[in-house]
Amino acid sequence: MCICFIYTVFVMGIIKISDEVHDEVRKSCQVMSRSINAQAEFWIKMGRLAELNPNLTFSELIVKELENANADSVLKVVK
Repeated sequence: MCICFIYTVFVMGIIKISDEVHDEVRKSCQVMSRSINAQAEFWIKMGRLAELNPNLTFSELIVKELENANADSVLKVVK
């Protein structure tokens, strides 16, 4: 009998940010009920999307992401 374990490895990198940005992320994560890492990841993702789609507003980017995630029930409220 052979027992195999499959491990998923998540490679995480460390990025250096200024103390000021770290403080802003920390404050925002409490308001938005996210972990500090989740808040930073959200800001990075939205910043990237904003750079790739300079003609879209923040709200339009959120709607686009909800559509991509097939979040129909949330989209009814947002639209």
